[in-house]
Amino acid sequence: METMQLHEIPGFSFGQVQDLNAGTGCTVILCPQGAVTGIDVRGGSPGTRDTDALDPVCHREVVHAVVLTGGSAFGLDAAGGVMEKLEEAGIGRDVMVTVVPNVCAAVLFDLKFGSMDIRPDVAMGYAACEAALKGGPFREGNFGAGTGCTIGKIRGPQFAMKGGIGSCAFRQGELMVGAVVACNAMGDIVEHGRILAGARNDANTGFADTEAWLLAHSQRQRDIFSGKPAGENTVIGCVVTNASLTKAQATKLAAVAQNGIARAVRPANATFDGDCIFAMCHGAVQADPDAVGILAARAVEEAICRGVKAAETLHGCPGLRDLPFGDQK
Repeated sequence: METMQLHEIPGFSFGQVQDLNAGTGCTVILCPQGAVTGIDVRGGSPGTRDTDALDPVCHREVVHAVVLTGGSAFGLDAAGGVMEKLEEAGIGRDVMVTVVPNVCAAVLFDLKFGSMDIRPDVAMGYAACEAALKGGPFREGNFGAGTGCTIGKIRGPQFAMKGGIGSCAFRQGELMVGAVVACNAMGDIVEHGRILAGARNDANTGFADTEAWLLAHSQRQRDIFSGKPAGENTVIGCVVTNASLTKAQATKLAAVAQNGIARAVRPANATFDGDCIFAMCHGAVQADPDAVGILAARAVEEAICRGVKAAETLHGCPGLRDLPFGDQK
């Protein structure tokens, strides 16, 4: 197994647009020829678009694009811009009078970061799709859906840190598997068994340990200002591979890829999380689905850590590299 660049996986391209002042953005994972796609949702508060058709019992054969976006439910509008651009490019299902692109989306909550008045919309989705059609390397940190990501929010925003979007890809022989993940987690990010980033302690000398804090306080997560559930957490991502899988196998691949979230985020899949993973399969490589799943889970885990490491301080929320105890190993 060797690492590779995400954009080297054939058939896929990636585009991102962000508004740093507003603190939000969107990411497009594009497969013009169509990818067999599955989804797995684990969080208790998901926000998605056009995902029912991904059920293996439904007729939907392929998906042309997946959108990962900020803006909470408002951000789902970005998918309309992706559809508009793809229709212009002639990409989609031929229905005689036009083409209908199959576009799925998932959102994360970043309305309390930056300005809530600006959310990913049709124009932003159009621009991100346009960027994806041009292709190019994938950028990590404060880009696309990672722009408004924050982590370690259990103790309130004053103890939180900047999250971000990351990527990772592996090659094993002819098999290629990669992942794009935007990490907006309530809790901590764990790497090699230790907390890499997350909720900070009072003295800003280390981490509070979100799981320990939750257990000690024996209460559900609450917005520190309103006393209402925050609902501002989520890890959303997409696995891409050149493995030839059925729709049922793609759905299972998305489920196995969730193991990467469980390894890297503590706690994961909480009540107010919208955690979900897409799996897009385009290619003719014959591979054991379990082998694909191993690489997918590893890619998701590594992408989460890379996104947090690449994130920069924004709107007063510190990035890992700017903390006195930040570890960039």
